[in-house]
Amino acid sequence: MPRTRPAYPPEFRRQIVELVRAGRSPEELAKEFEPSAQTIRTWTNQDRMDTGERPGLTSDEKEELAQLRREVKQLREEKEILRKATVFFVRETSR
Repeated sequence: MPRTRPAYPPEFRRQIVELVRAGRSPEELAKEFEPSAQTIRTWTNQDRMDTGERPGLTSDEKEELAQLRREVKQLREEKEILRKATVFFVRETSR
């Protein structure tokens, strides 16, 4: 099983993004801090989407979309259970 580390705290991510906005490169920051340069670029791009500087889904929209997808999945599962129960009871009552 692959090792994963806990997510970086939001404050740490915000500080790294601020350093990029101040002119430091993601590669330079990756050498100084633990996250990779690509991770830092991803955080910076998401920050630009959140502030409207770049098109795309904001963090809040992504969170809402994930929540809605979970709800749809649950509702589909419940619907399937009800469908199977209906079929079962129709068969039982017709005997």
